[in-house]
Amino acid sequence: MAEISIQLNGERRPVADKTSLEALLEVFSLPHKRVAIELNGSVVRKNDWATTLVADGDRLEVVHFVGGG
Repeated sequence: MAEISIQLNGERRPVADKTSLEALLEVFSLPHKRVAIELNGSVVRKNDWATTLVADGDRLEVVHFVGGG
């Protein structure tokens, strides 16, 4: 499978071509709960993670929400 390069939270990372956002979380051992994913400046709904594929040069920010008070 071909490899592409993305920017994840400010760092260049190699990933397999046609990787979904959902799979990306697993590849990089990121949590699935209480996170938001921004792809090229737009927040992607959690319902769309499985069908949204990353492309070469994409910029992603994965933000983990922490509760507290």
